[in-house]
Amino acid sequence: MSDTTIVFAVIAATIGLFVLNRLPIIIVAMASALALHLSGVLTLEQALAGFGDPVILFIASLFVITAALESTGVTAWAGQILSRLAAGRPARLSVISMLLVAGLAPIVSMNGAVATLLPVVMLMAVKLEVSPARLLMPLAFAAGAGSKLALSGTPKNVLISEASADAGFGGFGFFEFALVGIPLLIGTVLIVVLLGPRLLPNRTAATLPADLSRHAETLVEQFRLTSGLFRLRLREDSPLVGALRSDLGLAEYGGLTLTTILQRDGAPRMSGGHLAEGDLLVLRGDAQAAADFASRNALSFREADAADTLMNRQAGLAEVIIPPRSSFIGRDAFPGMVTSAGDLVVLAIQRGGEDMGPGSVTIAAGDHILLQGTWNALDSRLATPGVLLVESPELVRRQAVPLGAGAKSMLIVVGLMVAAIASGLATATVAGLMAAGAAILMNAISVERAYRAVNWTTIILIAAMFPISTAMYQTGGAAMIGEALVRLVGDSGPRVLLAALFVLAAGLGTVISNTATAMIVIPVAVIAAAQSGVSAQPVLMALNIGASAAFLTPVSTAVNLMVMGPAGYQFGDYWKLGLPLTLWYFVTAVFLVPLIWAF
Repeated sequence: MSDTTIVFAVIAATIGLFVLNRLPIIIVAMASALALHLSGVLTLEQALAGFGDPVILFIASLFVITAALESTGVTAWAGQILSRLAAGRPARLSVISMLLVAGLAPIVSMNGAVATLLPVVMLMAVKLEVSPARLLMPLAFAAGAGSKLALSGTPKNVLISEASADAGFGGFGFFEFALVGIPLLIGTVLIVVLLGPRLLPNRTAATLPADLSRHAETLVEQFRLTSGLFRLRLREDSPLVGALRSDLGLAEYGGLTLTTILQRDGAPRMSGGHLAEGDLLVLRGDAQAAADFASRNALSFREADAADTLMNRQAGLAEVIIPPRSSFIGRDAFPGMVTSAGDLVVLAIQRGGEDMGPGSVTIAAGDHILLQGTWNALDSRLATPGVLLVESPELVRRQAVPLGAGAKSMLIVVGLMVAAIASGLATATVAGLMAAGAAILMNAISVERAYRAVNWTTIILIAAMFPISTAMYQTGGAAMIGEALVRLVGDSGPRVLLAALFVLAAGLGTVISNTATAMIVIPVAVIAAAQSGVSAQPVLMALNIGASAAFLTPVSTAVNLMVMGPAGYQFGDYWKLGLPLTLWYFVTAVFLVPLIWAF
């Protein structure tokens, strides 16, 4: 059996196993790479070369950058804007998200655009109670159309422009690609709006993020902090300036108790810190007692929402449950106390749904305790076997605190990354790795969180599919297909040539990367144009569109794979919506392209 036959057999087996969906997709992908090595078609280095490809590192860095944007509240801020624009309508959300991802694609690439908006759209889907499967495939497909809006949208654009210049017809301008990119995007949006409800699966992934955007309000209501809570601000002339928590003397004010003290920036003031001008005392008790205390100590009443006061950019809330056999059982606690570590404040204690306190309470199994502290303190102190977290503070901060600490720095980092890629000062991989490293150095995301942020299934799957492209090129399989195409077209005319090249590129793009498809078919396209006596520009542009029409399988592009897991898609879900989109791309390539770039 020849090497070419082996390659075609491996490709057929891989596609078949993907369609059957009986084995984990990464097992199938890894098996295809190993089969090419064990059969002698590729060396071991070639079979594993995908794991060292710069594209893989760039995609991995994008996962880290996206997680850093989430941690600093940029994603929550974008989600709020998207929520207002969508106005609670899933169809409008889908259209807006497609337009946004298309606008980002020429700047940060298809992969970067989808990675940035994926968590935002997922959260919006949960809020609107709509299946993410209805939104994420259109997001990925719109990113493909958006990559045709500028030269920087995808490496294929650069390859096509260089090939046109080398053929003597001049390269394409930076925004010249938008002449086909805009029609492709408009057609994509219309097809999704008109056919999406019938062709997209109504499937839910195994795990969905909880909607924690109003978590503070939920906790405030549960622990009954909405009434009898007073917020008093220290003025410059207050006698409490310079005092300690223990010096407040609240006992003489009719049961008035301290809930927490917040500094001017919103961070909790702990027991060792002296009170300062601008500090906010949060008290519970009788309104008259609070008024007397404020009057005597030169405090100003501050009207503010309890949830906004207790959860902000610096401080957060966390609810914990005391499990059986916890080391905390039998200890005494009371609302307003500072924990022994000195960085968390007990705001409230409930047992069986009833409030305990304001006096001292002996902790028992099943007690619910509401704690406040800085976000870092909540993350580190509550990672203990003695308590059960109801919701992770990290997840709460990512959704409920828009533009939190470090948000401006992360926006600057992403802006510099985009500028470096767009200007050509750095390759996408270098810019992405530098941005991810900067996010870690600025503490926008921890090293441990960065490891967890990478979707390793996507990384392994993409890397394991690279050897198929290598084998197709090395064994001459791609060249054999290209030569057959030239013979098939013959003298049928330039539009038939465009159609044949489109079918070839779209067909190859279903099993190998579209960039590799373009690299393989570009020489065939240039030779075919020369033999037919036509300009290479329309031929190459049609090839570019065909290589981008990768909608029929999840392995066609990295963005198709990115949305597969979060949306719960199966291999066979893609072709249903992908087929009409492929037909629209075909019409654009064969009939619109010659009107823009004459033969």
